[in-house]
Amino acid sequence: MNHHELKLYLDDLFLRYNRSEFITDDPISIPHKFTDIGDIEISAFLTSIISWGQRKTILKNAQTLMEMMEHSPKSFIINASNSDYSPFKKFVHRTFNGEDCIYIFKAIKNIYSEYGSLGNCFTFFVSNNPMPVAMSLFRQKLFSMPCQPRTTKHLGDPLKNSGCKRFNMFLRWMIRKDCAGVDFGIWEISPSLIYCPLDVHTGRTARLLGLLKRKQDDWKAVEELTQNLRLFDKTDPVKYDFALFGAGVNGLLK
Repeated sequence: MNHHELKLYLDDLFLRYNRSEFITDDPISIPHKFTDIGDIEISAFLTSIISWGQRKTILKNAQTLMEMMEHSPKSFIINASNSDYSPFKKFVHRTFNGEDCIYIFKAIKNIYSEYGSLGNCFTFFVSNNPMPVAMSLFRQKLFSMPCQPRTTKHLGDPLKNSGCKRFNMFLRWMIRKDCAGVDFGIWEISPSLIYCPLDVHTGRTARLLGLLKRKQDDWKAVEELTQNLRLFDKTDPVKYDFALFGAGVNGLLK
């Protein structure tokens, strides 16, 4: 396909998959249960950080977290005492355990105490730095309190060439403005700055379409893919994430 044909194909995939009816079984369905901005961003961050593995398990465990916080994640984070954390000691999602979970709760509370919200914190960093640097600084702030080294592995760092799939997915949810009821767009940051989440399905589709040549799913690959997507829509390149993922999962390309 030439550039024009590929753009038409990508736009068709975008219209096909970037629709609210497709999010029922997607992790983004968890923050869509809330209307308060604080509840949305906190539930989205917690859901994104455990978003690897089988979708059913991700949704089940994310929903369990929301239930344990009595469906008020912001209120829980801000007001929880040490005794309130005790039930979470038994929480497990793959390698993400109760100790990791409780640390993340405390880290979010720390950010809220200093910045008022996750969005304010990230906006502060991105207003003075390129997106990859802002992501790394946000990560540093999140892990600025004493914690186990293993806990820090649950959020990638682009400056260390991590693919940052879950981090980029969370940023897409928060930043990308969407008229189809998929992404939230509640952070006042330009969607042109964010990077495409890269996983097995997205990578496979991107390589079949010639949008990605690098074989590893690392940050260099994320930069290559996003730069190529910007050739088709420089203001909203990550709108094609759902299209690439959906086409990959459903085997539209062989």
